[in-house]
Amino acid sequence: MKVIFTKDVKGKGKKGEVKNVSEGYARNYLLKNNLAVEATKGNLKQLEGEKQKEKERQEEILHEAKKLKDELEDLTVELTAKSGDGGRLFGSVTSKHIADELKKNHQIKIDKRKIELDNPIRSLGYTNVPVKVHSEVTATLRVHVKEA
Repeated sequence: MKVIFTKDVKGKGKKGEVKNVSEGYARNYLLKNNLAVEATKGNLKQLEGEKQKEKERQEEILHEAKKLKDELEDLTVELTAKSGDGGRLFGSVTSKHIADELKKNHQIKIDKRKIELDNPIRSLGYTNVPVKVHSEVTATLRVHVKEA
């Protein structure tokens, strides 16, 4: 019997997959527990519609990410920190500081984990910091650290 899985079933299939399973397994377990529905023409058409909607939603998210990338690349985040001799900072500037500054001064909310700062910034001046906006989109943000 052909069924469309409505939830992930370990060892059998993932949500949205159409598979052949034994009739007894389908009737007594999958259909009974709402883990799958029978693969009729109407259900298959509905599945196609849902996949199309999901695709359009993903494209919209990607478009928004590209707009955010353009916005971030035009910005320069200004931070102040105390420094000693030779422009070396007391402490460091972390991705959390950058995220807080973006939220406070530019009203852009970005998770600190998306700011890919390998090592904290420990010196004055300009630094280019990559920001992972989307799995396919990475922006480069300029961070300017000034002396307090």
